[in-house]
Amino acid sequence: MNNKLTSDEKIDLLTGKTSWETNDLGGNLTSVFMSDGPNGLRKRETRTVYDKTTGEKMQEEYTVPATAFPNLSVIANTFSRESAFLMADGIADDCAEHDVDILLAPGVNMKRTPLCGRNFEYFSEDPFLAGELGYEYVTALQKRGVGTSLKHFACNNSERYRLTENSELDERTLMESYLSAFRKVLNAKPYTVMCSYNMVNGVYASENRKLLKGILRDKFGFDGVIVSDWGAVKDRAKSLKATLDLEMPAYNESAEQLKNALNAGFITEEEIDESAERLLTLIKKVEKDRKIRKVTRTKEERKELAEKIAEEGIVLLKNEENVLPLKPGSKIDLFDIGGASQMLSGGGSAKVETDKRPPYLGEALTGEEFEVVSHGQATFRVDLDGEYKIVCLNTTIEDSESRDRLNIKADREKEDLILKLAEKYSNVIVVIYSGSAIDCSRFVDKVKGIIYVGYAGECGNTAAAKIISGKVNPSGKLSETFPISEEDLPVNINDEYEGSVFYGERFYFGYRWYDKTGVAPLFPFGHGLSYSQFEYSELNIEKIKEDEYKVSFNVKNVSGVDGKEVSQIYVSDPVCSSDRPIKELKGFAKTFIKAGETKKVTVTLDKNAFAYYNPSVEDFYVENGKYIISVGASSKDLRLTGELEIALPYYTQTTAKDLKLGY
Repeated sequence: MNNKLTSDEKIDLLTGKTSWETNDLGGNLTSVFMSDGPNGLRKRETRTVYDKTTGEKMQEEYTVPATAFPNLSVIANTFSRESAFLMADGIADDCAEHDVDILLAPGVNMKRTPLCGRNFEYFSEDPFLAGELGYEYVTALQKRGVGTSLKHFACNNSERYRLTENSELDERTLMESYLSAFRKVLNAKPYTVMCSYNMVNGVYASENRKLLKGILRDKFGFDGVIVSDWGAVKDRAKSLKATLDLEMPAYNESAEQLKNALNAGFITEEEIDESAERLLTLIKKVEKDRKIRKVTRTKEERKELAEKIAEEGIVLLKNEENVLPLKPGSKIDLFDIGGASQMLSGGGSAKVETDKRPPYLGEALTGEEFEVVSHGQATFRVDLDGEYKIVCLNTTIEDSESRDRLNIKADREKEDLILKLAEKYSNVIVVIYSGSAIDCSRFVDKVKGIIYVGYAGECGNTAAAKIISGKVNPSGKLSETFPISEEDLPVNINDEYEGSVFYGERFYFGYRWYDKTGVAPLFPFGHGLSYSQFEYSELNIEKIKEDEYKVSFNVKNVSGVDGKEVSQIYVSDPVCSSDRPIKELKGFAKTFIKAGETKKVTVTLDKNAFAYYNPSVEDFYVENGKYIISVGASSKDLRLTGELEIALPYYTQTTAKDLKLGY
């Protein structure tokens, strides 16, 4: 511990100096500047302005312009570790340009339901996919000298009552489903972890010693700074006891609360020292990072990168009679009512301010040399002479932090327009802008094509136009299930209330729910079409050691178009003594394959691919027996199946390796 600091100075260090900066103790320490993410920099600054009437000088807060990259939900649709890495690397340039030390990202919370208003900020309904991509994101940013804040720890799965809600769930569900992605990303050593607002099993996350100390620190090995979500601390002394180091934003009463608790014997000098030491270590990292942090891309190059990543994450959901891509010079009647195609991102702390207005879809299509005629709301009453009718569709309520979706329905007026167009014209194409799954059931059988752009950032429409033109072959796959309607959801959070929310579905959410119940999704997890066609063959499962295997198979592009295929590897444990999902994603690869070419794809499955969390031994545990390996193009389009058998020594099946909450 830095003995030069007095007890009062150590306590002062444990809360912020401002809304975004850590305490510098009167200029004696470096102040760490933090800023929002995750799909681009959202830095808040103040500037001097003058009242237009009085001429009086005032201070105004504003958001600095930065590159609006695709939202994390779109990154997950890329199924590309490289895309996740490159996006974070691009954001690092904006952070370097604007002197940001820590980006408050990424969020790896699970999409328990598509009704959560903040799903656009989270990767997936699948913990393996979220963990793999989150790991790349953190690695890329910190390699460039920008720290990260892994969030929101834990079980922040809805927004409406996030400040008071109690997420109540069993230990296995917590560890296996809701903390698994965090556990993976912690291998990249994020500088900070941000606690969530809600309670977890009756105790606020900011005060939950079992969650923060017992699991995050002791079990997962995190030795960095735990920071509160902004305003999440209810009791500063209790949060320090739980090993939360930094309360944000600045709170004047924080120091007094800690001093009173120290005098009362509730907290100790040693606990204050430990948190202060972790903050001093963070400051040293930031000081070192500032020496290497630099801008490596121009603003234009960052936009080009954002466009390339958007191209990887846009999903072609339907392409009947190969209506797409459109022929060069085709005439398009475009309906972009209310500027639906301007939905670049969800709302709240993730909304990035761009330096200029990004193009609407019609403008982007015109740039691809289509003849585009834009129409107003009532135009469907008259004859249209375009060969193709494209309708931009969004939800009735904007996805946003602090609120949840009332349903997953699309805008009713636009749906009615789609149906009326489909009655009269054959080539109707729908382009969807939303942060999570959307109900397409009214029109899915009436239109020829459906493209899911999602919230793909400022270059999303440019990327979508290139996919429509065929200059880019779509390769995105759904990182969450699209149900037919909200009646099919495993959880409807609108039926839950402010208070205790019991996760009675356990780990059966997302595709696991649809597998278990046999309910048919509209579009399954992992689904996504291409202008290429791929065939799978020659599955080979090679044993490396008793709980580690190498899975290889061939993928052939049997079309005349070069393309990328996302191969997905699922593991099933049909004879487990405990209840387990029918199958779980445990591997994936995105492979570029030229027309007519065959490529061998190889994925390694380690112990984690076969393990489940066993509360009796307080560890992830591999049970002996037969496992089924399935490989395919989606969770419902499995092309190859094989088996393996694990036979670990008997004693590993009956005792824990370590009962001291450690790995």
